[in-house]
Amino acid sequence: MHRLLSQLGRWIRSSGLFSWRYRITADPETNLGLAGEQAAIRYLARQGYRIVVHSHRQKRSEIDIIALDGNQLVFIEVKTWRSDRVADPSAAVDRQKQARLTRAALAYMKRHHLLHHRARFDVISVVWPLGGREPRIRHYSHAFEAVGNGQFFC
Repeated sequence: MHRLLSQLGRWIRSSGLFSWRYRITADPETNLGLAGEQAAIRYLARQGYRIVVHSHRQKRSEIDIIALDGNQLVFIEVKTWRSDRVADPSAAVDRQKQARLTRAALAYMKRHHLLHHRARFDVISVVWPLGGREPRIRHYSHAFEAVGNGQFFC
């Protein structure tokens, strides 16, 4: 675990990842998605997760949050909706989205030489009603397995 933290720490320090998005709180009335992600980050920090990256972007994909839960790398998709009357926001993480997240996670792990570490996919559902002060957060740990052929997760 120490080696993983050391590798990630060097990468974070060299890339200047902690940008303004961590210091300024988004308004859920104007930027619901970002406000939901920030609420999810606060929730994860309270649960003992170490946030590694927020909004990691690659060519055609984005990973909302990458965190450490103990010595396990966790790729987290955050879905934020105004209401869960029709369905839970996590229902939007369909098989196609799972495949995109799997490819993005694999690329991230290859790029940072982390293929030998355990990893998993979580989904966080945030329901933030219009005018609501606090959102309802549901965390689905181990939400899905890696999708695709010949993938790297067990």
